[in-house]
Amino acid sequence: MSTPENHEITPVTANQLTKIQSSGIWASGTSVSAEAGQLAEALVATLSDSAEQVLLPAELQELVTQVKAKATIGFPGITANDGIRLSAFTIRLKGDEPRPVVIVPAGWTPLGWTLFAGLYLKLALRGYHVLAYTPRGIGQTFPIPSGGFIDAPFTSGGTVDVAGPSDWADGSTVIDYAQQHFDPSKVAFLGESYGSGISQLVAAHDPEARVEAVVALSTWGDLADALLGNDTRHLAAVDALSKFTGGPEERKFDAETRQLLDDFRAGVNLDDVRAWATERSPLSYIDQTNARGIPTFYSNTWHETLFPVNGAVTTFERLTVPKHLNLWIGDHAAPEGAGLMLPGPNVPVDEALAWLDHHILGTANEAPGWEPVRSQVMFEPTHRESSPSWSDVTTSTEKLYLGGANGGQDGTLGTAPAAGWTASFTTGELTEAKAVDELLKTGQQEWQGNPKTYLTGKFDRSYLATWVSPAGARRVRGIPRVRLTVTPAGEKATLVAYLFDVAPDGTARIITHEPYTLTGAKAGQAVTVAWNLQAAVYDVAADHKVMLVINAKDALYSDDNPALATLSVGSAAGTEAYLDLPLG
Repeated sequence: MSTPENHEITPVTANQLTKIQSSGIWASGTSVSAEAGQLAEALVATLSDSAEQVLLPAELQELVTQVKAKATIGFPGITANDGIRLSAFTIRLKGDEPRPVVIVPAGWTPLGWTLFAGLYLKLALRGYHVLAYTPRGIGQTFPIPSGGFIDAPFTSGGTVDVAGPSDWADGSTVIDYAQQHFDPSKVAFLGESYGSGISQLVAAHDPEARVEAVVALSTWGDLADALLGNDTRHLAAVDALSKFTGGPEERKFDAETRQLLDDFRAGVNLDDVRAWATERSPLSYIDQTNARGIPTFYSNTWHETLFPVNGAVTTFERLTVPKHLNLWIGDHAAPEGAGLMLPGPNVPVDEALAWLDHHILGTANEAPGWEPVRSQVMFEPTHRESSPSWSDVTTSTEKLYLGGANGGQDGTLGTAPAAGWTASFTTGELTEAKAVDELLKTGQQEWQGNPKTYLTGKFDRSYLATWVSPAGARRVRGIPRVRLTVTPAGEKATLVAYLFDVAPDGTARIITHEPYTLTGAKAGQAVTVAWNLQAAVYDVAADHKVMLVINAKDALYSDDNPALATLSVGSAAGTEAYLDLPLG
């Protein structure tokens, strides 16, 4: 979206809508696609009656016309308790019949509340008042030649609180505004990404407990784990988010937050970072959510690179309220992104809205009959499975012991414990065994039916070690776990474990992965470590093999190994190395 200066807005074509539908909303890990930005701009201009020509294709123009016939559109500024102005957008349905309001905090995007204007139209046509707002500090801000900055109309004032106490208080202020101007029958929150975390936190903290349901798409449960899981810093995710607020870091974050970001990047004072992130985690307030009985809808993706799936699963399992969890192929916002922008069917969004209709509108639909957990089987878009809980997804575990791997040879994954072997490789180099090619984009391509193909013959065994199972069909269902003994080259050691499905021709697809950093170690002293990989639901074909890869570096994460040192992994008697493979 362009600067706030007067300019001609280009009409959106049907082909551009098709591209959003087919390719998603991301241009890269740090930018929204040009088509998505143009659509947001055109929708807002049309809704505000500032467009000088027809900007939308016929179907979408008709949707706007229907909403404007039954509602009043507004663009208020809402003043927070500390005087900060929050940019907002409202759709107030006409008539005296009491209606619920859905409050939508925007995601972490430079386009603020404008990006998902299509969603607001869908909500209004279903019978909801709508109040969307940009959380404080988020939104485009532009330098001006004379010095200083100017904010876009959809940008909120202040600095980003990263879903902290100021954002919780802002959410309650927005509820106050909704009650004053809509007199709603009920209040629900619906958020995607950043907005989903804020939605949960406002629901748990609102002093009057006014939130009666939460929909949390591409959500997080434990922000500390997302940033520092297994003592490994998720640097690429934080780097992408810091570039995606809409302005320079020194303007978007206060001094305290900038110091925390600097400490995170430098790997110092991490206990402070962890405490800061824990305060911003819905998991920390699960008791409040349960006590208030707030129905909660979750969705996440198997290859999520911003808020890894295990944190969402853990939080969901601890909820005792009416709840539902959808797990999808792909990465952050890939499943629902287009559905939040466009008319027409989108299963992830359609199911979220059906669930909301049941809990808020009292609609008699299929939602009450859903089992609490629905998992899309990886890379099989039409194959979904339902379970009464996440713990029921796994029905048994296959323990595969690691046999020696060294000298460029694959080790084995077998049924008998194997001890006494050591595999060594060099640290400090990226390898062809990696989680993604590009943050967000690789997973978006997965969602569109084009998962990354790995060539296992290109895995340079100088920089990693590999173990391969016999061929055999396996229904991977749950959270794999790996244990091995590591001999670090310094006081810390970073390992990254990957699980691949390998075809007879040596090509592979990734099932899951997860890093682990050993801290407080002594160079040359062996330590046995174990860690969970990210959750997966994946079917391995009968003629395929499972490959476990351990390397020392991935572009997503911090690397706490000495550069170009020798790192050894092995299997000690009594603590033999293994891979626990969950099955269902």
